[in-house]
Amino acid sequence: MTAMRRALEFLFTRALRSRLGVALVIAVLIFGVIGAARLVSGPSDPADGLSSRPDRPITTVDPTAGDDGVKSTEAPPSPVTPAGARTPEQTADRFAKAWLGRPGMAADQWQAGLRPLSTSALTEKLSGADPGGVPAEEVTGPPEVRARTQTFVEVLLPLDSGRLRLELVADDDGWLVDVVDWERQ
Repeated sequence: MTAMRRALEFLFTRALRSRLGVALVIAVLIFGVIGAARLVSGPSDPADGLSSRPDRPITTVDPTAGDDGVKSTEAPPSPVTPAGARTPEQTADRFAKAWLGRPGMAADQWQAGLRPLSTSALTEKLSGADPGGVPAEEVTGPPEVRARTQTFVEVLLPLDSGRLRLELVADDDGWLVDVVDWERQ
């Protein structure tokens, strides 16, 4: 017993009072806490980490809905025109001629020529427009129709100083221009 007593006296009176002894006690305590925590927590998967990520991909689109890309491989549907009504090409051609007007035309006459070919929203937007501000004088080629849906088309008309872009919507009586845009060349 004397050897055990001497070892304990040495430990408490000399070893634990030095810096090395204090560092050794702190290291033993840290390893003890870590070991106890691992025993209590049970087996773990190292891939889990601290993340709470889902175990499968999150989908925001119904996978059976088909292609949701911007580019479509299908041809756009052909525009539908009621029997006896103007086609998009005819409406665009008549609108372009009315939009170009004639030199010296009064604003009231110009707007009256556009009204039967325009939606009410476009007629309202053009109410304060001046025909003298139209930047072209004549149509120089055939219209190019880009069908978007059965009731919506975009028509591009080449003019002498640019290109007129019209968006047409189908109405019960035929096609009406809803948007006018000018692209200078």
